[in-house]
Amino acid sequence: MFYSGCPGTYGPVPFDPFERSGPLKLNVLPRSADPGEAGFARAGRRPQAVADGDDKFHDECGVFGIFGHAEASHLTYLGIHALQHRGQESAGIASLENGEISLHKGMGLVGDVFDAGTLQKLGGHAAIGHTRYSTAGQSRIENAQPFFFKSAVGPIAVAHNGNLVNAEEIRSDLEAQGAIFQGSSDTELLLHLIAREKGSTPLERIQAALSKVRGAYSLLFLTEDSIVAVRDPLGFRPLLVGNLRGKTVFASESCALDLVEAEVVREVEPGEMVVVDEKSLRTVQRIPPQRRAQCIFELVYFARPDSQVFGRNVYRTRKDLGKQLAIEQPAEADIVIPVPDSGVPAALGYSEQSGIPYDMGLIRSHYVGRTFIEPSQSIRHFGVKLKLNPVRHVVKGKRVVIVDDSIVRGTTSRKIVKMVRDAGAREVHLRISAPPTRWPCYYGIDTPVRSELIAATHTEDEIARYVTADSIGYLSEKGLHEAVRAEPRSFCDACFTGEYLVQLAPPGGAVSAGDGPEPKAKAYESEGGAADR
Repeated sequence: MFYSGCPGTYGPVPFDPFERSGPLKLNVLPRSADPGEAGFARAGRRPQAVADGDDKFHDECGVFGIFGHAEASHLTYLGIHALQHRGQESAGIASLENGEISLHKGMGLVGDVFDAGTLQKLGGHAAIGHTRYSTAGQSRIENAQPFFFKSAVGPIAVAHNGNLVNAEEIRSDLEAQGAIFQGSSDTELLLHLIAREKGSTPLERIQAALSKVRGAYSLLFLTEDSIVAVRDPLGFRPLLVGNLRGKTVFASESCALDLVEAEVVREVEPGEMVVVDEKSLRTVQRIPPQRRAQCIFELVYFARPDSQVFGRNVYRTRKDLGKQLAIEQPAEADIVIPVPDSGVPAALGYSEQSGIPYDMGLIRSHYVGRTFIEPSQSIRHFGVKLKLNPVRHVVKGKRVVIVDDSIVRGTTSRKIVKMVRDAGAREVHLRISAPPTRWPCYYGIDTPVRSELIAATHTEDEIARYVTADSIGYLSEKGLHEAVRAEPRSFCDACFTGEYLVQLAPPGGAVSAGDGPEPKAKAYESEGGAADR
């Protein structure tokens, strides 16, 4: 296993000398510092608790909002249900009726948190909703969103997708001034900042508060008479404007708009603040054009395949990733199989480009709950087998290409490869439709610290040995950008390159790099939240 606490060195983890002739064994060595790790720990970010069989990145959340509709809360419920893939820890809805905001939130899936009676109590013509997977803050009800408070300028609720990189700095300052926090989420900081501003309207206070934060944020604010939507200056996280028979809708992805039969109008532009109220939908703030930092992993893995994200069809993009992967990393094989569900489009593209037949060699169970009871008699690869099971008839006696979208620690990939071998595959070749993930994300994705990312400390040959594959092949960084049709200076790929586009440390400070090189930070955003130009 590759456990939390492996070293922060940037060469290979030493091999077990008795295992050199067989599969690679990853030794657990004393923990050392990791770029940015200490700060995130103090800020309340919990280590990623990946269960056996869930060695994947997780996006922080999805947001949805609608203004001017008699069934606002019911439609918001449907919207966040469509965004359930973006977060499964908690869900919440805040609704507006006669200038008052009502809130209901809870731990668990959207369908578990809300029922008909609950939605009936959330009356009014406007609502915002949130579904969460925590990247900053622990998994508990105090951190569930939306957050709500009554300010001197009226009630305000907020739903946030992203991560504030200067949250620790702000929290320390606020605590020194006597602020009391209920939870450990960075979003709670925004409410404290808004409460301390001197503006005479919610909009003025929101603008002033956001000038103090750095990082990734797609935000929906619900006030006593409006919804305010805002996206950070570099546009890390998606946020769309839709129209439902004349009513304004906001959503993280277009699949949520599809469900409620709303049309996509446009994106909220990076650095733009949009307000909708009884008067109109209008832009009240727009930062001059600059480079963008749209998260490229949205297209690789996070977004639903049927969504439009950053102006691109996600399904088509993932097929193109697979086609490019087949060009760069060919394999002599009899069959191509995906790791479902996220690996399916890339595997189809790989098959089409290579001419190798595609088949479903792994079947996924869609009914695995959040907890399970393991039998007393040990079952090999139990966690993975709960979710995936090989089709022996498909893989037996064949040279198999397995296509997946990413490898984080490598533990799940190792189990999948062994399962396919146990089912009779003659050879197993692992192909990944993204470059090696060598750096953690600080902009709204729950990633392990760098010392836990297998590609940060091992060569591709070493990874192949560890996962017991006959070969392994990643998509190149150049191939990734070609496949997503990325315009110059338009995407953030820091998880692959280490080039962080927003300053991680306070101005004049330094990010502790431990035993390895510092992240290649590029501070395109100033302390005030606008870009250096």
